[in-house]
Amino acid sequence: MEKINLKDLTISELEGFLEKIGEKKFRAKQIFKWLSLGVVSFDEMTDISKDLRKKLSDISFISKMEIERKLVSKIDKTTKYLFKLSDGNMVEAVVMYYKHGITICISSQVGCRMGCKFCASTIGGLVRNLSAGEILDEVIFAQKDIGERISNIVMMGIGEPLDNFDNVIKFLENVNNPLGLNIGYRHISLSTCGIVKNIVELEKLNIPITLSISLHAPTDDLRGEIMPVNNAYNVDTLIDACKRYVEKTNRRISFEYTMIKGVNDSENIARILAKKLKGMLCHVNLIPVNEVDETHFKKSDTKQIEKFIAVLEKSGITTTVRRKLGSDINASCGQLRRSNMK
Repeated sequence: MEKINLKDLTISELEGFLEKIGEKKFRAKQIFKWLSLGVVSFDEMTDISKDLRKKLSDISFISKMEIERKLVSKIDKTTKYLFKLSDGNMVEAVVMYYKHGITICISSQVGCRMGCKFCASTIGGLVRNLSAGEILDEVIFAQKDIGERISNIVMMGIGEPLDNFDNVIKFLENVNNPLGLNIGYRHISLSTCGIVKNIVELEKLNIPITLSISLHAPTDDLRGEIMPVNNAYNVDTLIDACKRYVEKTNRRISFEYTMIKGVNDSENIARILAKKLKGMLCHVNLIPVNEVDETHFKKSDTKQIEKFIAVLEKSGITTTVRRKLGSDINASCGQLRRSNMK
């Protein structure tokens, strides 16, 4: 029988697992707490009998991550991790320090199959999904390393979270559990390039996380050119799904918009975007493009970004420019893993 990773189980699944092997289900809460603390062996679970620890080690395992590389910014303490998984694959996570607490940006897949032209994460395609426990490990082992509580999560690292839907939903349940890391849903943001069918499924679950949409262009011709997902779910279909999501959850949506010089940053494009979003409970977060060696894209000029903002704000759309953290360590997603692959 193949051993299972206990971190892949919810509390209720862990209870069922224990009952199936002839143990009391109340042990699930004890085990779950230990797992969330980042123990790497059953021997560390000191309030559980040796017999149960032996039984668990025979049929299950506790996943862990090794820090392959770690970069710490001298500017703002931003810490970037390249984590090595048990099969040798690598994923990235970034810890960022804000006045309101410590935020971690985590990955949901090894690689990505969405094919966005400006993104380093998608180069090389999708290798595999991360399990719920592996996603949780990014938070656990980063928190252990810095020795401070992480209070906020953004699922904006390598991979498309809604392309790994079931594992991501299970991760959200586990990371929110009061017996574990106890990170509130309202302190979690999930970023998607726009897999509409799974935005609809997320809406049905009514989990009060913040949904971020990687939009990057307001027309089908332009978006389809830089984001292949638009061929499956066009702009209007995506915007309609977002409007329904807002109506159901009453949660503001964040539209992520990468500013690429001469591609999607004109004032005319801004007017089209403003028309699409006007009246929706949302805000737009502008992101100067990461200049990746494998692409030809360049960052928009500061003056052009200011003109873009002016058009949106004239239509009543709150607009911000993402503050770049860890600029001295290339903290942007996918770059560390890519350099390691090279």
